[in-house]
Amino acid sequence: MPAHVTNICFHGIGVPERELEPGEDRYWISQDAYEDILDAVAGRPEVRISFDDGNHSDVAIGLPGLLARGLTATFFVLAGRLGLPGSVDRLDIRLLRVAGMRIGTHGMDHVSWRGLDAAGVRRELIEAREQITMAAGEVVEEAALPLGRYDRITLRHLRRLGYQHVYTSDRAHAVAGAWLQPRFSITADDDGAGVRRQILNGQGIARRVERQAAGLVKRLR
Repeated sequence: MPAHVTNICFHGIGVPERELEPGEDRYWISQDAYEDILDAVAGRPEVRISFDDGNHSDVAIGLPGLLARGLTATFFVLAGRLGLPGSVDRLDIRLLRVAGMRIGTHGMDHVSWRGLDAAGVRRELIEAREQITMAAGEVVEEAALPLGRYDRITLRHLRRLGYQHVYTSDRAHAVAGAWLQPRFSITADDDGAGVRRQILNGQGIARRVERQAAGLVKRLR
């Protein structure tokens, strides 16, 4: 196993089948760009792939692209969107599992987990996990932070609830096996060449220090 890993995260692929949230279109990419990026990371054992938000494109486009290249991924789905137009349903989650993919939680309603009150913690971190576990047919042990937002209280809740790994959007490389796993979110500006140049071939020292400092601030605030 590599000592360090590079986590990349997709959101939506192709034409959205639901109304997008403000600013969300930045994280939707074309199918051609998706295929190009998969070609760039195929054969790179240090790369880990994930999908956020539980869009229907995960199974319609994302899954076939992975299977064609012998790749696997973790799909972080929203319990509150299961079965809604444009989103995966419970049968889709079972399909992903049968295909060898992993399932994680992205919460219930795609809201920030910073500053949750007791009711919010129960809904987002406990009830959502329970619903996704039921759909997946196995215990969900990994979580991805909605909107990339968190603080030390958020992390404390997640540790207390026994999550094995928590994924951020901090655009930094990760230590293999670490509890907190930063990721690089793929955007509409990315393609295979850009991913190779800007992510896979390493960030400059100044950029790495900047991203590590940003993550430290989030963990301490």
